Parts: sequence; C-alpha cells; structure tokens
Amino acid sequence: MHDDDIPLLRMKGIEKSFPGVKALKGVSLELYPGEVLGLVGENGAGKSTLMKVLGGAHRPDAGTGELQGEAVQIDNPVESKNLGISIIYQELNMIPAMTARENLILGRERTSFGFVKPHEEVRMAEELFAKVGLRVPLDALARDLSVAEQQGIEIAKALSLDAKILVMDEPTAALTHNEVEALFAIIGELKKRGIGIIYISHRLDEIFTITDRVTVLRDGESVGTRKTTDLPRPELIEMMVGRKMDQEFPPRVKNIGRVKFEARHLTRAGCVEDVSFSVRAGEIVGLVGLVGAGRTETVRLIFGADRRDAGEILLDGKSTDIRNPRDSIRSRIALLTEDRKAQGLVLIQSVRENFALPNLKQFSRLTFINRKKESAAFRKYVDSLRIKIPSQEQLAQNLSGGNQQKVVLAKWLQANCELVVFDEPTRGVDVGAKYEIYQIMNELAERGKAIVMISSELPEAIGMADRLLVMRDGKIVGEVTDPKHTTQAEVLKLAVGA
Repeated sequence: MHDDDIPLLRMKGIEKSFPGVKALKGVSLELYPGEVLGLVGENGAGKSTLMKVLGGAHRPDAGTGELQGEAVQIDNPVESKNLGISIIYQELNMIPAMTARENLILGRERTSFGFVKPHEEVRMAEELFAKVGLRVPLDALARDLSVAEQQGIEIAKALSLDAKILVMDEPTAALTHNEVEALFAIIGELKKRGIGIIYISHRLDEIFTITDRVTVLRDGESVGTRKTTDLPRPELIEMMVGRKMDQEFPPRVKNIGRVKFEARHLTRAGCVEDVSFSVRAGEIVGLVGLVGAGRTETVRLIFGADRRDAGEILLDGKSTDIRNPRDSIRSRIALLTEDRKAQGLVLIQSVRENFALPNLKQFSRLTFINRKKESAAFRKYVDSLRIKIPSQEQLAQNLSGGNQQKVVLAKWLQANCELVVFDEPTRGVDVGAKYEIYQIMNELAERGKAIVMISSELPEAIGMADRLLVMRDGKIVGEVTDPKHTTQAEVLKLAVGA
C-alpha cells in the first residue's frame, strides 16, 4: 500500500441521524487493496451505523462514497453485495436447519429447468471450503457447527460473491485461541488476493496483531487514522475514550479477609467433575481455561441454573441448599451471565423493568410494586454507572453492548449480593466501559464481597485477579497464586495440558 494508491473504498463526510440522535457526524474512512483496517471506538461511537451505510441497510443523510475511484451510491443491501461488499455480522446469519452447503449457496442455487443441480453445488462448495481451509462436512446442519465453522462458511460465501471488501464485526468474540489463529491465517490469505478487510474489535491485542492501520471513531466523529505500528497502545486508548488512561486495569486497595464462599466436590455428569475451591472476602478469583473447559458450567451449578449431581456450597462456613436461581438470590449470590442478551436481560422489556426483576421484594408491598421507589433506585445507577439511555422506559434490546452490561450490573448491585460471579463481564464491551466495569469489581472487592471472574481474555484475567484457577475437561488442573508475576504462555500451558 502506497500513499499514491487509489483506495479500494473511500467514504467521505458521512452523516446519519435517527430521532433524537446524530449517529454519524461527517465520518471519513479509506481502505486499500490487501489491507486490514481496524475500526475501533467505544460502544455507540458509530462503527455499526457506518458499516450499515456501507452495507446499504441505512441511507446516509450526507456524504459521498467511492469504490476504486468511481463514485457510488448504495441504496440497499443487494446493491452493496453486487458491488463486491460483504459484511459478516457478529450475529451470524445462518439458517440452523439447513446444511453447510445449503447455507453457502442460499439464494444462488444452481438449477436446470427449475431443478437444483446438487453435483455442481457440491463441487463449488468443496472449492470454496478449500480456499478458506474449512474442513466441514457439506451435509452437516448449521446448528451442529461451531461458531468458527459458521464464520468460515460466511467467509466462503463472501469469496463466492467475488467480494472485494470484507467487513468482520467482532469475529473472535466466541472463538477459542486456536480458532482465532486459524481465522488470522485466513485473513492473511485474503490479503494476498488483494481483498480489503475492515476489522471491528474491542480486543486491542487483536487490533495490534492483525491490522495495518487503525481508524478511530468517537461520539459519531472521526478521531483519526494511524499506521498500527506507529500507534502506542495507551495513545490508541486515549483516542478512543477521549481522556488519558494511565493504566488499563485500575489499582485496588486489597483487604482480603476470611473465606466467604466455598464449593466442595461440585459434579455434573459430562461437564463438571469434582470441582472444589474457595473465595475470600475482598478477593477476586479468576476462572480461566479454553472454551469448553467447564467454567460456565461450574458457575451455573453454583447459581442453581443447572442441577448438580453431587457437591456442596457453603457461604460464611454454612452449607446452603441451592436448587434454583431463586434460592441463589435469597442466599445473596449473583451471576452476571456470559450471554447477557439470552440470559441476562429480557430484551423486549424496559431497562427499568430489567433492573427490578431480581429486586421486586424491595420495591413491592403486598402484591403492589412501588414504581416511584423502583425508578428512584434505578436512577442512582443510571448516574453512577453512566448508563446512556434516553429514558428508563427504553427497551433493553435497543442499548449498546456496554450499556446492556451496565443494566445487568445495576440490578445485581441493588441486590447487594455477597458472592458476585462475572462470566465474561467485558465481552463485546469497549475499552472505556471495560475500565468502568473493572472499577466496579474493585469497589465490590473493597467492600468485602467475594468475586469470581471468568474471562477468555488472559491479559484481563491476569490484570484483575488475585488468584487464577485453571480448568480443563471439567476439572481444576492448576492454580496461579500470583498472577501479576506469570505470563499468558504459562497459563495456556496449564489450560491445554502441555
């Protein structure tokens, strides 16, 4: 890529407003052939809106677009695809009951006199899968495939459409370490073919690993574009959040007390085997391991979301009979679930109603809910957690990922639980909101709460935890008592059994 190259894509002065919100304020972006351009910014910065303009889902209010120097106006998603633009969204668009081959050629079936020609389709699918190094049976149902395999099909589909521009939105959010490396290898091959890639991610390690340049958006505006190799990490974070952040992980005054929580011999056939550990008051214990190691399954047993076959849970030295989440809430145990959309929130209800759900006893008398009390309690968290909402009646589904996570946090903070389990607390959350979540975790620990944190991001686990418990195949296989003096490689060795 040279300064005098004609950009593959140029978007200039893009503006877009929605009722009450100006989402894009004169945003510009350039992408060159064979380049990976990182697109970063906090939740609500305008990244998704800009990509929806590129994909034809939104028409801009102002601004121009060029493809290979030619002016274009993209009015709908079909035009965008015909121009060689493919967008792989975080929420993958696979039809679960259809096979890998059927999903790949959906809408472009090879027919003769109205009859599908399966032999041609099989040949085409095999060629495309080979191009992206995908080893998936063509007749496997999409619902039986891993996220990585589904992503591979989406990439193969983009190649079949002769895509010149590929947008990847948080592509590694649910991938294992090995799957991430395989994806990066595919991206390397796409670069060699001259395909331009826009890579959206909140994981800064990935941005520095895979991108050539980085474009930063903040509050709907372009902050700047820099070569990745010329951009120090602290400076990138400052560009994203608009303020200096001297440390990625906030400091904490440690005051670790007696054992507050203990799990003994937790077992559930096929996923958790004889897991025992304790957490002290004021302590943050990180639960780490590869995807499928049994971390989420373990905390679901603690919370009563799944029935355990054996084992005991103790709070302050006393055995508790937790059979379901209601028992858990009564025992003052909170679980911030891994999938906030499916399990942490009722998306079609307002943020106020979501906040109140585990706290209805506090806001009701007899069978009547005191809406005034409920609203006043929530307002405190809206202010203290800086939850960006136009009103408390905003539907949860309309919030950004970071603000959704803050609503989940607010409901559990109001419940004043003694053990708080965070399962992937910053997944899909921008760097500024991450810092705020870390601060909340530290504040809870300083107040003597026991914290368990599951994280697939090893820098996060190492940066936040007082101890790390490493899981593999449903068991705890190692403990790191001083995470600050360990390396990611050492933790990974335990996780894979090397």
